[in-house]
Amino acid sequence: MKDLEEKLLRRNIKPTSVRLLIFRRMSDFKKAFSLTDLETELETVNKSTIFRTLTLFHDNLLIHTIDDGSGAMKYSICSDNCMCTVGDLHVHFNCNRCKNTFCLESIAIPPIQLPDKFLLESINFVMKGMCNECSRFVKTK
Repeated sequence: MKDLEEKLLRRNIKPTSVRLLIFRRMSDFKKAFSLTDLETELETVNKSTIFRTLTLFHDNLLIHTIDDGSGAMKYSICSDNCMCTVGDLHVHFNCNRCKNTFCLESIAIPPIQLPDKFLLESINFVMKGMCNECSRFVKTK
């Protein structure tokens, strides 16, 4: 619990009991999660409280958002040294079978040279295929 409090404090977030509860549950996910995923896990916390907490965590660079094309925004906890700059961006992987989305932090988004007068505002790099769990069920020839 102390470790979670320290992580919140490092991002200038006051560690209230509800924020700690939400952050603890977020830390349990091994994949990217949606607002609905958190609602299911946190039945005693209302949706607006969860959403406001996600917004606070995002604004203070504790989590990042992922648009994986599913129609529901996904979230993932940032690494301790992440400041959500272009240099911190990494690839995400969406499994076509189980529909889970994973952060592939070891794979950086390759640099792309934009034409003159183009200004980069955001990057969304999502690869799609089968995750390591689902690919075990595929028969190879």
